[in-house]
Amino acid sequence: MNEDDLPVRLSHLLRDCSVGAIVRGPHSLVVVQDIRTWDRPDSDPLDREIRYVERVKSALGIDLALCAPPRSAERGRTEIGWIPALRFPTWMRCIGCDLLHPAPWRRSRTKDERVSKSDKAPVQAPAHCEQCGGTLEQTPWILVHEDGYLADVPWHDVAHGDGRSPGQRQCARDWSSPYLRLEETAAGRQVRCTRCNSSSAMPSHMAFPPLTGQQPWIREPPLEPPPPDSPALLVEINDVRVHTPSTRNALVIPPESRIRRGTVTDRLYGSTRSLQTVRSAKNPLARKAAVKRLANEFRCTPEKIDEAIAKIDAGYPRFDREFTDTDLLADEYRALTEEIPNLREDEDFVTEHHTREWKALGTNLEAGVARHVAAAVSSLVAVNRLKEVMAFDGFRRAGGEQLTRPDIAGESAWLPALELYGEGIFFALNETILRRWEEGEAVHVRAEAFATRHSSRVGTVLPESQIDISPRFLLCHALSHLVIRELEAGAGYPAASLKERIYSATGEEPMAGILIYVAVPDEEGSLGGLMELARPHRFLRLLIRAFESAAWCSLDPVCSEQEGHGPDLLNRAACHACALVPETSCAYGNVLLDRTLVKGVSPDIPAFLDFAGPFA
Repeated sequence: MNEDDLPVRLSHLLRDCSVGAIVRGPHSLVVVQDIRTWDRPDSDPLDREIRYVERVKSALGIDLALCAPPRSAERGRTEIGWIPALRFPTWMRCIGCDLLHPAPWRRSRTKDERVSKSDKAPVQAPAHCEQCGGTLEQTPWILVHEDGYLADVPWHDVAHGDGRSPGQRQCARDWSSPYLRLEETAAGRQVRCTRCNSSSAMPSHMAFPPLTGQQPWIREPPLEPPPPDSPALLVEINDVRVHTPSTRNALVIPPESRIRRGTVTDRLYGSTRSLQTVRSAKNPLARKAAVKRLANEFRCTPEKIDEAIAKIDAGYPRFDREFTDTDLLADEYRALTEEIPNLREDEDFVTEHHTREWKALGTNLEAGVARHVAAAVSSLVAVNRLKEVMAFDGFRRAGGEQLTRPDIAGESAWLPALELYGEGIFFALNETILRRWEEGEAVHVRAEAFATRHSSRVGTVLPESQIDISPRFLLCHALSHLVIRELEAGAGYPAASLKERIYSATGEEPMAGILIYVAVPDEEGSLGGLMELARPHRFLRLLIRAFESAAWCSLDPVCSEQEGHGPDLLNRAACHACALVPETSCAYGNVLLDRTLVKGVSPDIPAFLDFAGPFA
């Protein structure tokens, strides 16, 4: 690793460090380039395609191939990928005299500095100010537009304002030497030109510069520039509006999770080039030689290769139904609640049902909170092994809703994706108890207030576009966060490593379930801690603490009496002291939370556990 390399976790590459994001490197700030630059000319992203995820793609509405990021080297047992990034912002500011220095490639070179066109050496940014000798740092302000565009601030235009005075109009851009200063004054920041002495305060927004590339690494301006009445925002690089990644997640469940890995058919199915070698053979003799070479490579007989090719040509992998118009969460809910026959430990979705032991435990408990908690849960399942597919489908800027695709142009045949392995705990609430609780009018009024705010939200873009904001969804979501916080406090799991999936629906196939899991881009997954916590005695203690923690917050009564706070006022009785979790843990951006629906508030909303009478 050289001094310009920046190590990044694979999961971050699809979120905080994804295409279009500004990342702080060891020596400078950089922006990650789009996926068209990720592969070398002699490589093919389809060689890294994630197989056996047709149900996931169908449910998520993805018609492109899902491919892992490129892996370029192997050090020890860890594969290292290489993703290109560009130094950005390009302007620098002297911390001593506030002088703004343009990008070095903009400046004209002296006769001694000129190089031929064949000189490929990059132009290095200066480290010190040529006037005062002070240290130079990248300016932390940039322009972002809701259409997904990103650019340097046109500091010359900012300093010269509207250009009405003769001095402003005659002061042309000149990158031969720095002449702009970004100064701090009593009235705020201002940009001053040292040549014509024109100055102007830094605006909050301005027109996107004409003839400017839509992204720093794309020099060509957009085909449809933003109209003048749609200005760009001038923000700092750490502003949340600079980059909002969009990822799609789904679990791999039967039948795809039951594919036998490592067989000759599986290995050949995953090797497009190997298949092409055989299929492109011009005659039987050449095909026989190609099959023999593959047999040596796969360490099997030529007959096994022929059998595998025949299975693939016949439509391998065959499933008993087509994955069309599938309800993603409903399919996962059924896979979690129904026992899978003849389960093998090497499958990608392995569950261990503890529901019988849970009910037996409940019948032996004395009356009290523990008995009510046991009655409130109808299913308890340890997910000993799971695989989650995370696909990155683009990003947004400036709080806009327009999604910019990972390849910018939207012409690539693939999306970056990862296979994440882990384990989890799943539990479902008792439907009979839940229906009795839902009959309360005050419960529905409280949920309808959330639904109204969600429908009129301005800047909050939730990962799940179709959310049925019902009382049961709000109850499950708040309870999920309380359990995550208890897992952190009582079981030693960092909350940031845990994730949630909420299963909520009414109608013919009602759902009310919560999956808390951990998943990492490593085939070994995790160490089995969540599986142990799913055992009835241990989970009962954990769930009792979660219900008890809902009853009181250190910021009560202020927290409990909140009418709305957080983004677009989409939270009520939920704060950092009681119900909020790290952003990576919540599937809904840490909004739509209200622990009042769990603990109740007298006399309007009874506590959920009040409806869990004698164990049924």
